Amino acid sequence: MNRDEIVIVSGLPRSGTSMMMKMLEAGGIPVLIDGIRVADEDNPKGYYEFERVKQVKEDQSWLADAPGKVVKMVSMLLKDLPKEGYRYKVVFMRRKMEEILASQKQMLVRNNKPTDAVPDAKMAELFEKHLKDIFAWLEKQPQFDVLYINYNEMLVAPQENITAINAFLGGTLNTTGMQAVIDKNLYRQRK
Repeated sequence: MNRDEIVIVSGLPRSGTSMMMKMLEAGGIPVLIDGIRVADEDNPKGYYEFERVKQVKEDQSWLADAPGKVVKMVSMLLKDLPKEGYRYKVVFMRRKMEEILASQKQMLVRNNKPTDAVPDAKMAELFEKHLKDIFAWLEKQPQFDVLYINYNEMLVAPQENITAINAFLGGTLNTTGMQAVIDKNLYRQRK
């Protein structure tokens, strides 16, 4: 891995980003996390989040500590990253939309929050529009290299996907350690 690049795990919420963070950590990449959001029933192996990422538009000072590390960032925030002075390697997680929506709904139920604020069809439409927009935008950004990984395929054919990730990130990852992270028992919203 190029130590001058920042590795970003991105995607929609509930698309497998926490699993990928854990995999890359097991592969040997230092993680940029703060431990504020602790593991719970929705993410029993941890969220792997760094709260300051959410304010990247206003505060980019944390990026100075990020080269050579991996950080998780929802796809909605990618456009707020500075275009000058940094190179990004983005592992973008994809997942079946109905599974993302089911997982988000289950999370709302567990947190005693309303699940009917936005109908699933409308939420799916908004997410699909966002994905189309962000994919087109990423394609035009020379400082971003992107590898798209499908969560569902990762569970079925992990070795193929891990080989692709390893090649994308320089070929020096501990692929055995990465594969050991995958826990199919946590695949709870199958569709």
